[in-house]
Amino acid sequence: MAELTFTHLDARGRARMVDVGAKPITWRSATASAIVRTTPAVIRAIRRQAVAKGDVLATARIAGIQAAKRTSGLIPLCHGLLLEAVAVDLVLGRSEVRISATCALNGRTGVEMEALTAAAVAALTVYDMCKALDRGMVIDAVRLEAKSGGRSGQWTRARSSGVSRSAKTASSAKRTGSARKRSHRR
Repeated sequence: MAELTFTHLDARGRARMVDVGAKPITWRSATASAIVRTTPAVIRAIRRQAVAKGDVLATARIAGIQAAKRTSGLIPLCHGLLLEAVAVDLVLGRSEVRISATCALNGRTGVEMEALTAAAVAALTVYDMCKALDRGMVIDAVRLEAKSGGRSGQWTRARSSGVSRSAKTASSAKRTGSARKRSHRR
């Protein structure tokens, strides 16, 4: 078993921001998700736009986008990134709001934290806007779904088992990054 090393600690064990200056610029993207579990009555109110605070889905979408852009101000050792794309989607189920957030850029470091922050803040916003209707809402399953680019290549959460799959070959990372870059520019 390989020994674990922590990139955010120096030789003396003190926190540090990783130097990414020598890394190549590649297309990087990440998708994260979250679920807000509530009652069917709250979902009906959101759907009818009958929540007193306003349009829940539009507000949560904007909050998630803003959060992605401000991640480095919230997570101490994250790099400030110039995101090129942020998409936050919210889907109403019978008794839940499913949130998906995708962030992308050409850069030297990944955007997993930005995607996770966007999904989490969108979920918190749904809670804030609907708490008068259901204080018992639960924010659940905030997690990374997929990432691509960089040295580690592509990673996707397995749908059936909850276990991750990883493709760490350089050729796979280059193909994935190039394909995503081309599709993003269309």
